[in-house]
Amino acid sequence: MPISRRRSLKLALTGLAALPLLAVSSGRARAATHNVQIQGFAFSPAALSVAAGDTVVFTNGDGAPHTATAADGAFDTGRINPGASAQITVSAAGSFAYRCRFHPNMTGTINAA
Repeated sequence: MPISRRRSLKLALTGLAALPLLAVSSGRARAATHNVQIQGFAFSPAALSVAAGDTVVFTNGDGAPHTATAADGAFDTGRINPGASAQITVSAAGSFAYRCRFHPNMTGTINAA
């Protein structure tokens, strides 16, 4: 059954109208990985913006062990020995202040959208 020119044009325009919706809904296909260096008894960067679902990798470049422990209990890397790394996945949106349990003057913030 042949399709009329008008029907063909209508189908094409309907398909084009759906493209922006597809682009928006598939705009974040994968979670990202972010790195925080621990060096000189400090987190770098001290403030990090991520999306919910992203992973944050903490790498200890100091000669002492450290942790990255959220003040609200949302995450805790546990002990990160010198030269080692630990990662967390940010599961929800929010602002998460964290510190090192061994060195409470070491602080940072993860802001997740």
